[in-house]
Parts: sequence; structure tokens; C-alpha cells
Amino acid sequence: MKLNFTLFIIIFSALSGYSQNIDMYLGTFTDGDSEGIYKLQFDTIQGVLSNTKLIAQAESPSFLAFSPDRNYLYATCRENDGIISAFKINNNEDLELINSVDSHGGSPCHVAVNNEGTKLVVSNYGGGTMALFNINSDGSLTEALQVFKQSTDEEVSHAHSAQFIDHYLFVADLGRNSVFKYQKSDVGDGYKLKTVSIVNMQPKAGPRHFTVTKDHKYFYIINELNSTVTVAKNTNNGFKLIEHISTLDDDFKGESYCADIHLSPDEQFLYGSNRGENSIVVFKRHHVTGKLKKIQNISTEGDWPRNFTIDPTGNFLLVGNRRTNNISIFSINKKTGKLKFSNSFDAPSPVCFLF
Repeated sequence: MKLNFTLFIIIFSALSGYSQNIDMYLGTFTDGDSEGIYKLQFDTIQGVLSNTKLIAQAESPSFLAFSPDRNYLYATCRENDGIISAFKINNNEDLELINSVDSHGGSPCHVAVNNEGTKLVVSNYGGGTMALFNINSDGSLTEALQVFKQSTDEEVSHAHSAQFIDHYLFVADLGRNSVFKYQKSDVGDGYKLKTVSIVNMQPKAGPRHFTVTKDHKYFYIINELNSTVTVAKNTNNGFKLIEHISTLDDDFKGESYCADIHLSPDEQFLYGSNRGENSIVVFKRHHVTGKLKKIQNISTEGDWPRNFTIDPTGNFLLVGNRRTNNISIFSINKKTGKLKFSNSFDAPSPVCFLF
């Protein structure tokens, strides 16, 4: 009996050593029960969330981004027609507001920081603008370095996301139905337009978010309005269109609108969210051609999945169902890429995840 108890202690200690709880930050809309930015604990072994804690009060902090050193966090907020707030992550893991600046456009919906941690870009959906900021050494934001107004007399811009890639700045514009490419200016510290759209999009596609392979060779653009993914190849002679492929199940007949997109860590699979069908679509990715093969559409076990993320282990996918106030957690089969529903966790208006 004594020997069995000792063996139990050894096994329990070994298993506990492999258990790991990590922080997950949650951005929300505050038109319901939410009060701002939350921090949760995620168990990377069991695949469960716990310990929801409000760490910063803010008005609809709907998109979040870390600085490269993870000492600072930046959030798009809807106060005063749109602001960007800079927070310091304290040792007690609360957020301390450093400063807030005008986003220069209504309904800021996406924020990104360059690899050097020196610049930040915000996309303003309502204002149709994109704004560029310098980041000071203390994590604070300067006033806008540049404001890009992408609307024309014929088309109204709805900038939806932007990323710094290889000294360029790429912007998905749902209203202009384009993914713009900006390059660094010859004069000054800003950027200038290089390409109106990297490839021709299908009519009324509505590019929203995009993800890029680690070698920056393939771009995967998820289109909100026609529920497709556009695949583009980055070549020495510019971008080449590879294909457009539907994100919806072949039998689905209702209205649906895409939201978010992510590659698996090994880049063998691609995932996208469908609001309306309320599903995550899974594609198998050909590593040579970049082409996609749809292999699964699985219910998100909730309503209106906006953003989602893959945890650092690559074993779990977490998706926020905004209208049903829950986060659904799926286990990932790393061999097949397919998802299996695991459990659900209540959370107020979840729209953005950050590990």
C-alpha cells in the first residue's frame, strides 16, 4: 500500500510537471456585459480556460496586438470616434494605460506592430483610413505619422487589416475590394502606395484579413462578402493569382460572412471562420503549389464566430462566438488538420484572442 502511494505521488508529480497554464488576453465589444480587456488562463494539456479577470476597462477594445518584447499591448477602442490605447503589462499582469491617441477614422478594427517594435498601423473600417504611428521607447504612441485616405470618388474604402511584411505594408480593404501594397517612402519615415491591388479579386469579394507563409511566398486572403479565400503567390515579378476557393460547405444555402484566417504552425493546413454558417473551415494546403483542398466545415457551437486563434502548442483552436458569449475549444489532429469539439467556456462578447 505504501509502495502504491509512493508510485502515485511520482506519477502525479511527473504529470504536473508537464501541465502548463498560460495567459490568454481577450478583446471584446462592450455593448453587452463586457467591460474591456480580460485575461484568462489556458491549460495547454487539458485544453480548458479558467480564471477570467478584467485587467483594463475600455470601450470595445475589439483588436489587440503585443509589442515584440511583449512588454506592451495595444488595443483599438471606440471611444471618441476611435482611439488606439497603449498599455504596459505590469509584473502583476494588470494593464497600465500609458496613453491613447486618435485613430483618425471611425470604428478602428485592426492593429499591428512591426518586427522592430517601432511602428504601429491601425485600420479604420468606418473612416476608410489607415493610420501609421511611431512607438516611443517607453511603449507610448506618437501622434499619427501618416494618415492614408483610400476612398475615391467611385469607391468608399473600408480598411479592415494591415501587416508589415518585408519592409512593405499590406492593407486589406473590403470597400475597395483590394489588398494594397505600400513601400517605404524615398523621403521621410513613412510609406507610399506601390500597388493598388496585389491581384485581381472577384467582384464584391470584400478582403478582410490575410495570413502569410513564413517565407512570405504565399498570401491567403479571406473575403468577407463572398465567403472565399484568395490565394496569391509572391514572385520576383509581382504577385500571381493562384485560385479563389469557397469557405462554405457545399450544401449550405444561407447568408454567411467570413471573418478570420490562420495557418497551422507547420503550414500544412489553413483555417477560416464563417459567420452565418457558424463554422470553421479547414483546408489542406499543398506546400509546393500553395493550392487548397477543403476537408472540413465544423460547427463553432455558437453564433457569429469572429476571430479565432491556435494555441502555442498547436494542439487547440479557440474561437469566439460573439452573439452567444462563449469561446469554443477544439482539439487539432496534427496529422489530418481536422478539428474535434472539446468544450465551451462562457465569456462576454469575445472577439479577439492573444496568446
